[in-house]
Amino acid sequence: MRLFVLTALALLLGGGVPAMAVEPAAPMAAHRALYTLTLEQARASEVAGASGTMAYEVLDACDGWASRQRLEMTIINRDGQDIQMLSDYTTWESKDGLKMRFRMRQTTEQAVTSEVAGEASLERVGGPGTVHYSVPEDTTKDLPAGTLFPMAHTEAILAAARAGKKFITLPLFDGTSEKGGQDSSVAISSWGGPRPSKWPDLAKLPSGRVHVAFFDRGTSSQQPDYEVSMRYWDNGVADELDMDFGEFVMKGTLTQFAIVPPGC
Repeated sequence: MRLFVLTALALLLGGGVPAMAVEPAAPMAAHRALYTLTLEQARASEVAGASGTMAYEVLDACDGWASRQRLEMTIINRDGQDIQMLSDYTTWESKDGLKMRFRMRQTTEQAVTSEVAGEASLERVGGPGTVHYSVPEDTTKDLPAGTLFPMAHTEAILAAARAGKKFITLPLFDGTSEKGGQDSSVAISSWGGPRPSKWPDLAKLPSGRVHVAFFDRGTSSQQPDYEVSMRYWDNGVADELDMDFGEFVMKGTLTQFAIVPPGC
């Protein structure tokens, strides 16, 4: 998941860890998941409580991956008022990692606060590319060499984990902002297994903890815009989420899960 080929990866993962055998890769899993969100930490006095759900779906669309993430949260402020927030994010990404379509719409109390839509492409795997926005305005931005789209980003993280890497940096474009691409800093720990899970399809797979920090490209800030940590299984399914929004942190627990058979 956001919560996402290999030519760029060979450059980005070089050095720092002795060579070792790489585990066979499990295929990326088309699946549906529902996460229950609870407030783990409030750093701002304005946030008195928070709860919500996040529904995530990724489908095998034969020549690409179609995904949808719907995040619903209720924030309780210090005056006891409930504030309803909704984010609806959909993408289609080609399996060669070269093309992507995206749309993201956020509302607060049913008023639209942000909306982004368009399509992006790379010249070649590991090469530069462009993103063309149709919303909020018609504009085109360049994407630097090495940029990955979300599913390719996830695959790169999992490949690094199998190879025993602990830290990697990956340029990312996911279509959640009109600012263009981002930089991501990834820390991987305790990769191994299998480990116990209530979900039989996951219990037989290796997994590990992954922490991803997202930064606006071209800024000197050392503070990430957003951070998320999770347990990633070898097929790209995530659980045990910690979603850091700055003023507060939400914990996400996988409460519904099902593998979706390929439709091809």
